[in-house]
Amino acid sequence: MSADTDTAPGLKRVVSGRLLFLFILGDVLGAGIYALVGTLAGEVGGAIWVPLLAALLLALLTASSYAELVTKYPRAGGAAVFAQRAFGHDTVSFLVGFCMLAAGITSVAGLALAFSGDYLGALLDVPAVPAALVFLALVALLNLRGIRDSLRANVVMTVVEVAGLLFVVALGVLVLGRGEGSLERVVEFSPDHSPAVGILAATVIAFYSFVGFETSANLAEEALDPSRTYPRALFGGLAVAGAVYVLVGLAVGATVDTAAIVDSDGPLLEVVRVADVGVPGWLYAVVALVAVANGALLTSIMSSRLTYGMAREGLLPPVLARVLPGRRTPWVAILVTTAASGLLLASGSLASLAATVVLLLLVVFVSTNLAVLRLRRDRVEHAHFRAPTALPVLGVVCSLALMTQLEADVWWRAAVLLVVGLVIHLLTRGRSRRLTRP
Repeated sequence: MSADTDTAPGLKRVVSGRLLFLFILGDVLGAGIYALVGTLAGEVGGAIWVPLLAALLLALLTASSYAELVTKYPRAGGAAVFAQRAFGHDTVSFLVGFCMLAAGITSVAGLALAFSGDYLGALLDVPAVPAALVFLALVALLNLRGIRDSLRANVVMTVVEVAGLLFVVALGVLVLGRGEGSLERVVEFSPDHSPAVGILAATVIAFYSFVGFETSANLAEEALDPSRTYPRALFGGLAVAGAVYVLVGLAVGATVDTAAIVDSDGPLLEVVRVADVGVPGWLYAVVALVAVANGALLTSIMSSRLTYGMAREGLLPPVLARVLPGRRTPWVAILVTTAASGLLLASGSLASLAATVVLLLLVVFVSTNLAVLRLRRDRVEHAHFRAPTALPVLGVVCSLALMTQLEADVWWRAAVLLVVGLVIHLLTRGRSRRLTRP
């Protein structure tokens, strides 16, 4: 397939391995650590790093399946394409793809709420929902400019957000070096329940901090030499993100009284306050806002590319596959997914939206891990990554176990989204049959 020229149909292959690595790293490092550390502390006390490490290990299981399938079938559409190949049923493929799409749209809504929360409040006193809507519009405009410009912006924002997290780690070391804080807190668990219960509940939320890796599957059609570059970028991005997360968890747990951050969606500001090294809170808030914006941009890219891919496969209305002639960006998909995120803003808190994202993606992960096993009999001519069989099996088991920890309201929100998606699919399929009827 040669999609590199301007005259070829489809998307341009312009994403190098380095850009792909930064895409994955930037998408994983974001609101999960900047905004949800307080929620983790509420479940596990000072041992914040434990669920972060557990979530990383669980993410790596399914990441291995993505590495195999993306390098085997490098086309936009991700999990929906894998499900179609594996199970051969349009409705199954659509539901898997729509779970992914709904997760992306919900995640962007949650990130917009995170952007307009405590971090923005340190700079401006503005109403949260209008600020979130303006933020969504700006993200859509950048997405419309094209994948190359979006990923260049991602490079800058990823550097800023990684620097911000490493700064928190350095502050933690400084506080401990002054004889303040307590290393003992990082192994102290919440007295409200057993450590096992707390770790399991926190791992569900912490999992949200890692699920950004699956969005990269939708850039397969725009990646250069995906069979070689994708596995390196995927595992490298997750490893770096995981190491940074664990260090941040240790720093926060050792330096901050967990009671001070449990109800905050800007918990890392408390580390800056405790360290008291002359860095104004508003400056660190800017760094955090850049991190959240980066996550929203990358997830918006994924959502629009997935919508484009599903429309091209006939799973969504064909109008969603329209591409700007010059920039070759899926403009209708971008506008529709942004509008849907705006509608979801009022449906719940950041924590509840994050849990909904996790549930939807766990469904996708179960499907993807099963698809790997089912498609082992399908041979392709080019070389590709192959995951050890035990990993997708464990991925299915762990995904189902995490689902049992989610509350009823999360299941209801996900169910409503899937019903909407199923109605769209049935209408699209019915229209296609009418158009093809002789």
